[in-house]
Amino acid sequence: MNLDQALITYLAESRELLQDMEDSLLRIESESEQVEIINAIFRAAHTIKGSGGLFSLHEIVAFTHVVESVLDRLRADELKIEPDLVALLLECGDHIGTLLDQVSGGSVAAGSAEVLEQRVQIAGDELIDRLSHYLGIDKNMRKTKPASVPQTSEARVESMGSDTIGNDNWHISVRFGRDVLRNGMDPLSFVRYLGKLGEIVNMNTLCDAMPALDALDPEACYLAFEINFKSKADKVTIEEVFEFVREDSSIRILPPRSRVGDFVALISELPEEQMRLGEILVRCGTLTQHELDLVLELQAQSIKTGGRQIGEITIDQGLAQAVVVNAALEKQKQVNEKKARENSFIRVDAERLDALINLVGELVIASASAALQSQREGATLLQEATSNITRLVEEVRDNALKLRMVQIGETFKRFNRVVRDVSKELGKDIELVVTGGETELDKTVVEKISDPLTHLVRNSMDHGIEPAEVRAAKGKPVKGTLSLNAYHDSGSIVIEVSDDGGGLNKEKILQKAIERGLVPAGQSLSDREIYNLIFEAGFSTAEQVSNISGRGVGMDVVRRNIQALRGTVELDSEAGVGTIVRIRLPLTLAIIDGFLVGVGESAYVVPLEMVLECVELTEAEKQSLDQRAYVNLRGEVLPFIRLRDHFGLNGQNGRRENIVVVKYGEQKAGFVVDKLMGEFQTVIKPLGKMFTSLKGIGGSTILGTGEVALILDVPALIRQASVRDAERNEALEYAVSAAA
Repeated sequence: MNLDQALITYLAESRELLQDMEDSLLRIESESEQVEIINAIFRAAHTIKGSGGLFSLHEIVAFTHVVESVLDRLRADELKIEPDLVALLLECGDHIGTLLDQVSGGSVAAGSAEVLEQRVQIAGDELIDRLSHYLGIDKNMRKTKPASVPQTSEARVESMGSDTIGNDNWHISVRFGRDVLRNGMDPLSFVRYLGKLGEIVNMNTLCDAMPALDALDPEACYLAFEINFKSKADKVTIEEVFEFVREDSSIRILPPRSRVGDFVALISELPEEQMRLGEILVRCGTLTQHELDLVLELQAQSIKTGGRQIGEITIDQGLAQAVVVNAALEKQKQVNEKKARENSFIRVDAERLDALINLVGELVIASASAALQSQREGATLLQEATSNITRLVEEVRDNALKLRMVQIGETFKRFNRVVRDVSKELGKDIELVVTGGETELDKTVVEKISDPLTHLVRNSMDHGIEPAEVRAAKGKPVKGTLSLNAYHDSGSIVIEVSDDGGGLNKEKILQKAIERGLVPAGQSLSDREIYNLIFEAGFSTAEQVSNISGRGVGMDVVRRNIQALRGTVELDSEAGVGTIVRIRLPLTLAIIDGFLVGVGESAYVVPLEMVLECVELTEAEKQSLDQRAYVNLRGEVLPFIRLRDHFGLNGQNGRRENIVVVKYGEQKAGFVVDKLMGEFQTVIKPLGKMFTSLKGIGGSTILGTGEVALILDVPALIRQASVRDAERNEALEYAVSAAA
């Protein structure tokens, strides 16, 4: 077993468990049924602690044990859920995450004890002191105060009702795995350790699994135990005894006075003959003969009725109410479905996935080259073969890209914590509403969009949503609403961050921009152009600088990071109603379907999902293009860019020119080109640092001929066409007014 790899897996799974803990803690206050949520949080903490012990991560084990103790008191209903406790548990989750980061950042050798930085140790001690308050422990003496008197066994039996059998002891069934001895474990050592937690009243050893002598494997373990165990320990503590063999062995633990159905299930699931198991349960003292007869009768009825559920039989016997059994069966069904889903997933290293995508990209290029060569040869059979290969490569490409597609909902969920913490810091009551979480996009895009989204969310909470008293004076609900939404549109994904705050102040933004020299005084700007000024570097209208915002640092970084993903960001606002920031991103950064066009000797690729149509220019339209920068497309004014002029290419215009009509968001434009060369699978190659300042180019790709084609940055080109069209209209209006 590779322990280094096992530790890496442990770290990844522990971070997922911490995220689950955080999600549960954030919703627990608003849920009426809290028991299952508390159990889920406890299980997550227990798993992190238990697995951490396998790698001797003592700091994680020690700290998580204290957290687990508080959660155990919550489970026992000795503590109540309150905001301060939830906030403390969230901080504890953050601290466990810090400890995990230190493990991953330092030595990962199994059994090594990580040296914690002093500030982390201090933070952990402070959290333990605060947790001690909920454990009834003096933080100075760290000595447990007298606990409340536990409920007597008689009272507990009475409260559990008449549908229980057995005595006041635990019953433990252990079937050790075949490889226990090979893994260096001694089965009897677990029994001896169990004796330290209580008294083993009776134990029966089973050797039913032992084969004939000629088939016996001397290194295999065939032992099984049925144990009647008297102890005040809880189930989790007893389970921990078998922590190191849990994965390979079958361990079933029934609490004192268990339900009849639990014993029926135990006898049904164990491999030995049922009558023999029943006799052993009686011999152990777990059941009386009368109770065993009842269990076997229910088991027989289950077989007779063709495998009816134990719950149905329990109802028939009057041992439990139908509503209780149905709820239990429904819960078990959900658990089984969850396990089935978990078993259908495998964990793949991200670097391996990236390597696969790169190889698929090279395969796409090689396929295009083969298709081109077959066309030049003119061999029909060869063309058919390459056509089939191309089709299969397209399917491989699509499926490979789907492997990297993840739902953005996981990213959205993280903002529950951000909204909770920031609203508390600001003293505002803010609700987060998430829609479109099932929308999928490339994992790389998701990872890089998290920071810009965080800044936008914090800005909306600080600048956008008003304080409660201001909202009340305006007749708005006291609780503000912040929304995150995602959806697909025209081959892109759109992410919206919106709030129901006071909106942006156009006059204030424009005045600040004039003061800073960003726009000349008297220049006419549209509302959207004014709003987009907040994305300029260092721009801020905040009158006070806070821990959250106000320094003018961030919005320009947001736009720069989004543009680095070949995306755009725009903003709409209405005074008194709210603000919407709309981010538009490509679905993937790796491979796209493209439309290949030619201008002179150069080739360019337009993302196919943005292409609406291609229109051939008439001779009259060609001549008029020199006087104007737009064409009449069936009554619609369409601004255009002549790519030859835009990129400064030499040579004469083509004999047959076409306009490629493209759309991005709500905007349309046209690209005038010489040749239409058809669809083309495009492997996106990033440009070097020398070419990052090129306007209108989003990357490059390699053609089947081995030549390089540039990928057009459609959003940037559309913006240029729109700006040029607006400047032309402004100049025309000025000329008309001057003539008048």
